Amino acid sequence: MKIKRPKGTNDIFGRESYKWQFLENEIRQTCKIFGIQEIRTPIFEYKNLFERGVGETTDVVQKEMFTFEDRGGREYALKPESTAGTARAYLENSLNADVQPTKLYYIAPTFRDERNQAGRFKQFHQFGVEVFGSFDASCDAEVISFVYEFLKRLNIKDVTLKLNSLGGNECRKAYNEKLKCFIETKLDNLCEDCKQRYKKNPLRVLDCKNNNCKEALKEAPTTIDSLDEECKNHFESLKKYLDIMNIPYEIDSKIVRGLDYYTKTVFEFVCKSESLGSQSTICGGGRYDNLIKECGGQATGAVGFGIGMERVLILMEEQGIKIEDDSRPLIYIGSMGETGFTKAQQIAYNLRKKGLYVEYDIVRRSVKAQLKYADRINAKYVVIIGDNEIETDKVNLKDMDKSEQREINLSNLEREILN
Repeated sequence: MKIKRPKGTNDIFGRESYKWQFLENEIRQTCKIFGIQEIRTPIFEYKNLFERGVGETTDVVQKEMFTFEDRGGREYALKPESTAGTARAYLENSLNADVQPTKLYYIAPTFRDERNQAGRFKQFHQFGVEVFGSFDASCDAEVISFVYEFLKRLNIKDVTLKLNSLGGNECRKAYNEKLKCFIETKLDNLCEDCKQRYKKNPLRVLDCKNNNCKEALKEAPTTIDSLDEECKNHFESLKKYLDIMNIPYEIDSKIVRGLDYYTKTVFEFVCKSESLGSQSTICGGGRYDNLIKECGGQATGAVGFGIGMERVLILMEEQGIKIEDDSRPLIYIGSMGETGFTKAQQIAYNLRKKGLYVEYDIVRRSVKAQLKYADRINAKYVVIIGDNEIETDKVNLKDMDKSEQREINLSNLEREILN
C-alpha cells in the first residue's frame, strides 16, 4: 500500500512551483521598497509562548495547535502563527537595542488542526510583516499601506479594507464588563464553548463562527463606543493618515480578530470570492503593544499582519490573473550517437557556466522523442548534433517561436546563443 501525504497538506512542484516563486518574489520586492528585512524563526516553539501571547482561550490555542513533548517532558507546539515567535526573537536577540523601528517579514510554513476547506489547510504558508518600536498611528498606516500596495502589485481586484479599534488596556476592561453583561442576557442562545469562554474572555465570544452565536450577538455593544480619549485620538489619526495616502477603508465594529495580543487597531482586507467564501478575509492584522511585555520585555509598540499565501493564489486564479512561467530553456541541444552526445554535454555545460538555462538529452531518447521533449519544455531554440554535424562543422539552429531555422557553424554555436 502506498504511503500518502497527510490530509490538509500539499506537495508543491513542477508547474505549480513557479507560481509560488512569483509570489515570493513580489513579497521580497515590496518588502525591499518599504525597508523590511527577512527573519526566519523555528517551525516549533515552546507551547507556553502561544498560550501567553496568543491567549489560552482562543480557538488557535484551545483547538488548533499541534503540540508534542520531548524526552524531557518539555512541551512544544508547531507554530500556528508567526507573530509570537517573531516577538520572542526580537527580544531574545536584543533587536530592541538597535535603532528603532525594527521592520521584519517572514514567509513560513504554519500549522493548525483546522477542518480542511478551500484555502485552509493543516499546513499552510503565511507571509507576514511585523514592525516594532513605535506606538504612533503612522506605524499602523505604514503597515496597512504596505498590504494595499502589495495587493495592487498582484492586480487583485474588489478588495475592501475594514478597520476597527479594540482600545487599550483600560478601555478594554470597561468594554469587557459591558460585553459580559450583554452576553449574560443571551446565554441560552450560545454554544457551549461561548458559555464557558465569556467569563474569562468575553471578547472571544464575538469571534465565534457558530451562526447561532453570531445572530444572538448582532446587537452587542461595540469596542469603538468604549474607547478612551487617547485611543479615540489614535484611531482618528490612523484614518487621517490613510486619507492622506488615498487608501479607502470602511469602519467595521465587528472585527475583533481571533488572537488575544491585539490592542487598538485591528484590520482586515476582504475580497468577494466564490472559491473562498462570499466575503473572504485574505489579510488580517493589527497593533499588539503588550506582546513584547508578555514575552518578558518592556512594553513596546508593534503592528503587523499575516496573509495566507494559498488563499492569495486561489484568489488570483479565480480572478483570471495570469502568472507567466519565465523558466523556459533558452536552448535544447539534442544528439545522435555517443560522439554527438558528448559534444552536446560539453556545449551545454559551457553555456550553463555563463548563466544560461540549457537542456540536453540524458535519458537516451530517439531524435524524434528529443524534438517532442524540446517542444514540451518550450525551449526557444533547438539544435541536433551528430557525427555528420561534427564532421562538417554545420548544424541547423531552429527558432521554435518563429518556426524558422538557419545553418550555422557548430564551432560558433556558443557565440550565437550568447549573442
